[in-house]
Amino acid sequence: MTELTRLNSADAAVVFETATTDNGRLIGFATLNAPKSLNALNFEMISLLEPQLQQWGKDDNIALVVLKGAGEKAFCAGGDVVSLHKAMSEGKPSSLVEEFFTQEYQLDYLIHCYNKPILVWGNGIVMGGGLGLMAGASHRVVTETSRIAMPEQTIGLYPDVGGSYFLHKMPAHVGLFLGLTSASINCEDAKLVSLADHFINADKYPELVEALLNTKWGKTASLNHDKLSNLLIELDNNSSRMPKGNLKANLSLIQKLGDFDTLQQQVDYILNLTTDDKWLQRAQKSLAHGCPLSCALVSEQLKHSKGKNLADCFKMELGMSVRAGEVGEFQEGVRALLIDKDGTPQWQFKTLANVPSEVVESFFANRFGEQHPLEPYFSQLNLQG
Repeated sequence: MTELTRLNSADAAVVFETATTDNGRLIGFATLNAPKSLNALNFEMISLLEPQLQQWGKDDNIALVVLKGAGEKAFCAGGDVVSLHKAMSEGKPSSLVEEFFTQEYQLDYLIHCYNKPILVWGNGIVMGGGLGLMAGASHRVVTETSRIAMPEQTIGLYPDVGGSYFLHKMPAHVGLFLGLTSASINCEDAKLVSLADHFINADKYPELVEALLNTKWGKTASLNHDKLSNLLIELDNNSSRMPKGNLKANLSLIQKLGDFDTLQQQVDYILNLTTDDKWLQRAQKSLAHGCPLSCALVSEQLKHSKGKNLADCFKMELGMSVRAGEVGEFQEGVRALLIDKDGTPQWQFKTLANVPSEVVESFFANRFGEQHPLEPYFSQLNLQG
């Protein structure tokens, strides 16, 4: 494979490289470099990625950017919420927790608004914060190993990182179902729900890179978007058939969620489905074991975000995420799943009926006044765009 020019240390949290194409343009490669943690997105990764993407965006020599994860197991298995657990335990959610989510959402928004093509190689596990990076990319590639999920309800959170925006892009009620159940989806499912654009076999990555380098990239982003799309379509057509997903076969069952008036009825419907489908059974088990407050938040999140633009969705989510650091369920969920790993979270609110409406409403209160922490960054990006 063509040699890449490394721009930083090989053991950096994100490794940056460039490669020269046939007509002298450059391609930027950013690799999340924490394979032992399945490339979980942490503070250091965010602090490296954001300025490098900004720099590449302004560099006329860079035609496009490729974002991938180290190793074969995962692109990115979520945000590094373990690092937030200590802050929550010490009662400092308004400092470290707010800083983490602010920087993460700024990075996600930058990718959504990026002025050049970004190709995300969504191989292996793509969850939570990893999906936040992938969802906004202009060209999202999945492979036969892709396993995508928004598993936040298992840790007392909710589908953030822009979920308030992209869950609405899915077929009716599928976003709610995935948020309530943390159900894992594969490559075919991801294309069905508009989280992926192309399917390419995992072993074709070297072939993809060679094709990128052999392309005569243009001088405008729009031309390069088209060239990249055409290249990926050709590789997609030359790949083997996608593994069969689970959503299409169960779509009619999922869309019956719209027949019910209350969240409790929707949850009861999912839990009481009689099925031999192993995927649905796992979804039922996850819903039964998950955080009741998270279920309430998913439902209200989708109601509050309907019709909102991307920036307003991220602004709403920042308030929700900081509030999650205060209430306690997020802290307990991380403890049970990722710290002590006992798998038995002791939720404050044992059932959906036990969740006070005022607690849910507190997640949507305006805690930032007129000076929202994300506004200056978003405004600057929009001016640049």
